[in-house]
Amino acid sequence: MSLSNAGETGRLIDIGPARVNAAPMDADENLPRRKDDLVVQLGRQDLDPLSVEELTERITLLEAEIDRTRSKISRSINHRASADALFKK
Repeated sequence: MSLSNAGETGRLIDIGPARVNAAPMDADENLPRRKDDLVVQLGRQDLDPLSVEELTERITLLEAEIDRTRSKISRSINHRASADALFKK
């Protein structure tokens, strides 16, 4: 449709909904990681000097941290659901 016949249908242009991003974006994904980021430090740590016992202990500690993080995610989701339910009333 051109602008010359826009008055015939009442629309200037015929376009679909604007899509800025195809996928949702994490708010922090574009921010640079901090230089003291512990995850980055863990990934860079040389594991060669560690014994099997030390590596096993490291895995145990990391698994405990994963459990703690999953628990926090669960609490956050439940908190959000409670808040949404409260404000929908």
